[in-house]
Amino acid sequence: MRGSRLLLLLVAASSLCLYAVIAAQQTCPADLDSKCEGAASDDWEGEFFPGIPKIKYEGPTSKNPLAYKWYNAEEVILGKKMKDWMRFSVAFWHTFRGTGGDPFGAPTKAWPWEDGTNSLAMAKRRMRAHFEFMEKLGVDRWCFHDRDIAPDGKTLEETNANLDEIVELAKQLQSETNIKPLWGTAQLFMHPRYMHGAATSPEVKVYAYAAAQVKKALEVTHYLGGENYVFWGGREGYQTLLNTDMKRELDHLANFLQAAVDYKKKIGFKGTLLIEPKPQEPTKHQYDWDVATAFAFLQKYGLTGEFKINVECNHATLSGHSCHHELETARINGLLGNIDANTGDPQVGWDTDQFMTDIAEATLVMSSVVKNGGLAPGGFNFDAKLRRESTDVEDMFLAHISGMDTLARGLRNVAKLLEDGSLDELVRKRYQSFDSEIGALIEAGKGDFETLERKVLEWGEPTVPSGKQELAEMLFQSAL
Repeated sequence: MRGSRLLLLLVAASSLCLYAVIAAQQTCPADLDSKCEGAASDDWEGEFFPGIPKIKYEGPTSKNPLAYKWYNAEEVILGKKMKDWMRFSVAFWHTFRGTGGDPFGAPTKAWPWEDGTNSLAMAKRRMRAHFEFMEKLGVDRWCFHDRDIAPDGKTLEETNANLDEIVELAKQLQSETNIKPLWGTAQLFMHPRYMHGAATSPEVKVYAYAAAQVKKALEVTHYLGGENYVFWGGREGYQTLLNTDMKRELDHLANFLQAAVDYKKKIGFKGTLLIEPKPQEPTKHQYDWDVATAFAFLQKYGLTGEFKINVECNHATLSGHSCHHELETARINGLLGNIDANTGDPQVGWDTDQFMTDIAEATLVMSSVVKNGGLAPGGFNFDAKLRRESTDVEDMFLAHISGMDTLARGLRNVAKLLEDGSLDELVRKRYQSFDSEIGALIEAGKGDFETLERKVLEWGEPTVPSGKQELAEMLFQSAL
């Protein structure tokens, strides 16, 4: 009992500390000359990352932590340059808005360019730092939530004005660097208005507000040259069915997505619309639980031709699957559009959003990407954050270098497996009985029960061969 009270006191103290930090980051109007005391001016001199060089490929023998060992952007693997297989993207929210705060503790990161406000001037400074980071990293794509790049205003008009001002800066920086968005999205989960959901909220005014926000986010993504637009329904679900009309909420969600499709076409946006499944957190149950559930939803509401799937590896494990399973489910159904490159901790039951460093997992991920012929116009975005205890500016680079090298090594391993051919041959032999006349009949959908019964009477009891799982695992590991 005493331990429980102590824990409650610690949580309360941490929450007060976190509240104090959040309270310090006031919302500022579009007019920077008024009501925004203590805000930064956009007057940063020199580099944001002094001492950090442009990251280059030095090969596997390099001991330089600020160098790529496996990712060589221009190298051709399996007929494509590595950069075209990967299409790497930096996620603005984790990289530049991640604070290190959690339910048990206050933020730990104090980047030198941050001033503690959420002003437009601070947003501009942050955007400049973001583009310098991408240039030094050698990544030519980024992705964003609307509210992460620009602050909320007191009204929708003021909020849109804030966003427009930051977007103009981003547009300028893009023209100077040849960097563009992999995708954009609307943040429909943090503001209190979305506590019951956005498209699935029981309040019609919230539904309408979410629609207005997505409308603007689609326009902005289109204006910046984005190649995709993502829907992550973090609060599109329920906490209990006792107060939930599930059918009505699902119908509303489908109507919302259809309206997004209609508006996308109206403004001439050619990008791919993506749905990102997640089973729960922050809701008890999220409606797009996994790829199969999302696919069934799209089929039911006639949306399969309009959307693809953005698979997040950590979300896959939360839903009880491997990332490889989710990628294959999406791929074989023609839905694989993008990958959130992260992973979770097998001992932790929540969305830890860690950078992927497991070579075996990366090899399985890249095997799906290669079978898919690539991800374009999608790619890999690093929906991953530094650990709370990693507080050096250098850590931002180290994390991305490690994640990029891990996936690049996975691609090289897939090339080795394909060149060797032993694993593919094992799979081929396992199903070779279906290469027979009767097997071809079954696969053509013409294997009626009467015919198959006659065959069984002719053949007698089947002889079932070994699955050779251990050999398959040995062959796979030999490539690592």
